[in-house]
Amino acid sequence: MTQTYHTIIIGAGHNGLVAAAYLAKQGKKVLVLERRAIVGGSVVTESFGYGFAVDSVFTGGSLRADIVRDLGLGTSEKSARSTRPAFISLQPDGNHITLDAESIKRVSAKDAARWPEFVRFMDKSAKILEKAYSSIMPRLPMNFGLKEGFGLMELGLALKFAGRKDMLNFIRALPMTAQELLDENFESDAVKAAVASVAIHGFTLGPMSAGTGYTLIHNWMNRGGLTPLRLPPISPKMGGEKEGGIGEITSALANAVKSFGGEIRVNAEVASIKIENQIAKGVILANGEEISADVILSSADPKHTLLKLVGPRELPPEFVWHVQSIKMRGSVAKVHLLTKGKHGLPEGTLVVAPSIKYLEKAYDAAKYGEISEKPYLEISASGKTISIHFQFAPYQLKNGSWSMENRKVEKLAIDTLAEYFPNLKSKIVNRKLITPLDLEQTYGLTEGDLNHGQLMLDQFLFMRPIPGWSNHKTPIDNLYLCGSGVHGGGGVSGVAGRNVAKILK
Repeated sequence: MTQTYHTIIIGAGHNGLVAAAYLAKQGKKVLVLERRAIVGGSVVTESFGYGFAVDSVFTGGSLRADIVRDLGLGTSEKSARSTRPAFISLQPDGNHITLDAESIKRVSAKDAARWPEFVRFMDKSAKILEKAYSSIMPRLPMNFGLKEGFGLMELGLALKFAGRKDMLNFIRALPMTAQELLDENFESDAVKAAVASVAIHGFTLGPMSAGTGYTLIHNWMNRGGLTPLRLPPISPKMGGEKEGGIGEITSALANAVKSFGGEIRVNAEVASIKIENQIAKGVILANGEEISADVILSSADPKHTLLKLVGPRELPPEFVWHVQSIKMRGSVAKVHLLTKGKHGLPEGTLVVAPSIKYLEKAYDAAKYGEISEKPYLEISASGKTISIHFQFAPYQLKNGSWSMENRKVEKLAIDTLAEYFPNLKSKIVNRKLITPLDLEQTYGLTEGDLNHGQLMLDQFLFMRPIPGWSNHKTPIDNLYLCGSGVHGGGGVSGVAGRNVAKILK
């Protein structure tokens, strides 16, 4: 007997689970299908050996406060922020800089005096961007009317209430390079580079790339500042995960879905979306099982959803061309280490970003399909485990393949970090490498792109995922996108899942 649901959601990543929880709470019959044996997508805590539990892909993040409140998920973001670790920029001379006014004063009294105002402006800009992400963007230039323009009206009001000075500075910052924005605020290259590292984190861009003013604000917003939250604003703690692991977010969301009457099936890979007369009718699993539903949501990235699960033959040619042109360009690898302890790394978020030129040169390698010999690293140290975010390691290698080059990234990451902490190598007892190819094959991220599509000036707001289709809809009736590749997505926030629930309410 074929089961019929109101809504099927493809993928149990955090956005898919947020959408599922909202819709189940509304009383709809919801089924979430996840191809892996565990929920979470790239927001997951996994074990790679005894005592070796790590946040595999994203090492920090939090859901929006309204999502936590609406779904009854637990504590507030405010209480979680009290545990925020320090943000430390490692320096070759050993005089590492913690990004706060007191530490910055050691390198520049002028920059230390400027720091509080810069933080205030970034916090204000993050609030404006969050308002924009909370709004459903109109399908410009199609069908523009009062209803479709409501999202832009909300953004306009947020800008107006920000005040004339902050409004103008926010608009100026979006297309600027991170270098230009930081040159206007600071004199120390070490301080500028440390902040610029946040602008390029997770993106195949350098600090001299246009639009990294925008990505700086975006990452600042998602992190709630410089450092990603380590202890998500979720309670209670779920068993089987490391304390404070990001997997608590998706475990709590999965529990919320079930508490509202929704269903979640793991080891249930969707092979295709069943379409009749341009209307989505259900899904076909890899094992041949067919499941019907009135509405299909996909939290997979737009390319995978539309080109593989739907297929080009069901879509208008021009639309297919636009989808094929979405820039993915993943260039992130992850290196996780289990140590004996006493490795010398302080707790917190550490970055290897000594200068703007260093970061730009690291990016230069990726432009030519090469692995950066002197990479930008962001390191999360917690107890005996160390997680290294490595940029740049492009998905598309000019020479060789990831089966040949994978150990090179691991060695470069460890060697680079050991320059600052000589005891590190002797303390390593286990390691786990995740390449861009692994991000695609294991975690379902096309081209290893953490954000389901680069956050660039031609791929944001009403142009995300493509112009004319910014409101979660597709040319297939009853098929919607709810992953990070749509407006509001990128990083960990849950906004894309929440917004699609608004449309379907």
